[in-house]
Amino acid sequence: MRVPDPLQVDEGVPAAVGEHLATVLRRRAADAADADPDFAADIADRVVAFALGGGRRLRAEFLWWAMRGSGGGARETPAALGVAAALELVQTCALIHDDVMDGSPLRRGRPAVHVQLDARFGTGERALPCGTFGGAAAVLAGDLALAWADDAFTEAVAGLPSAPRAAGVWRVMRTEMVAGQYLDLRGQVTGDASADRASRTAVLKTALYSMGHPLALGATLAGAPEGTVRALREAGRSAGLAFQLHDDVRGAFGDPAATGKPVGEDIREGKATYLLAVAGERCAELGDRAGLGLLERITGGACTTEEDVDRALELLVSCGARDRVARRVEELCARGAETVARAGLARDAADRIGELFGAACGLEAGATTPGLAPGASRATPSAPEPPGPPAPPAPAVPPTLPVLIGEAR
Repeated sequence: MRVPDPLQVDEGVPAAVGEHLATVLRRRAADAADADPDFAADIADRVVAFALGGGRRLRAEFLWWAMRGSGGGARETPAALGVAAALELVQTCALIHDDVMDGSPLRRGRPAVHVQLDARFGTGERALPCGTFGGAAAVLAGDLALAWADDAFTEAVAGLPSAPRAAGVWRVMRTEMVAGQYLDLRGQVTGDASADRASRTAVLKTALYSMGHPLALGATLAGAPEGTVRALREAGRSAGLAFQLHDDVRGAFGDPAATGKPVGEDIREGKATYLLAVAGERCAELGDRAGLGLLERITGGACTTEEDVDRALELLVSCGARDRVARRVEELCARGAETVARAGLARDAADRIGELFGAACGLEAGATTPGLAPGASRATPSAPEPPGPPAPPAPAVPPTLPVLIGEAR
């Protein structure tokens, strides 16, 4: 495999990572075809299509710039691209599984993998103990993506002096990601709507996995001192939490054409998000018993109506929860950028990471309230994940990956 010049990667990290990922996946797809052609067509090729079919490669960018800012160059480039490709496969696993658990019909504006599989075999109405055939098969698709991720990571760091330290970060990241996903599910059945619990879930499920650990991995690959690694992880924790809170607001009020998901989906699913927790606090402060009753009925509920969703969206605005969360996003994102600036990275890399924080949280120039849809009362940020073009169910692996924009949570 040709090793690109790190200066060239600097000019287009998503494209370089995408090209490396496509090369990795060609080999994995060939292995799957050797195992069984039906398995390859139904499962492996869908994993390939998902991994290559969208996303801004946000985690990969954090890893890359932490590596470069810590003094990494040509020697570390192959490992950085390999670990970045592995992160993209972990993300593929997480999103496929998340859609099964939430029963989400769409991802990136297209049918979710479990929906594709049920449509392929006409099994959408045939319930199994774990859902439908499509749901059960999609769990296997996510498992395959995670197995490929571990293979890619192991290959990337083999023989490096930093391999043991990097493997430690990798192990913690995977465990915390699963813990966060579980807490998300648990909140839907227990109705635990406290802000502290919602923050804990968001930190484990999104913040550390999306920003903290990728930054730590990049610095570790370059042999950065532990103090720098800790500072970057903490910066990513703050900005990553801002990213999730922005995603909550965007999911409630954003444009479905930009988010690739229906408006108010978290509310329909009864998710105990930080946004709803803040709304509960505000209703208590205001003595709004009707608002509290609505939120209690929604959180952890299974029978939320469209009228409930509409009323909840109105309440989130009228009680001030949306604006309070937007301010929290700004505070957390700024804290993350300030921590990066003090972490000892090269200035240009630290600046780039700060810019990525702002873009991920909808805080680019002119965006004053993260997450609002077009036509809302505040400026609309650029969306982290615009939908891509429709993808066939089982495409061949392309030789290279074009630059893709947008980022899934």
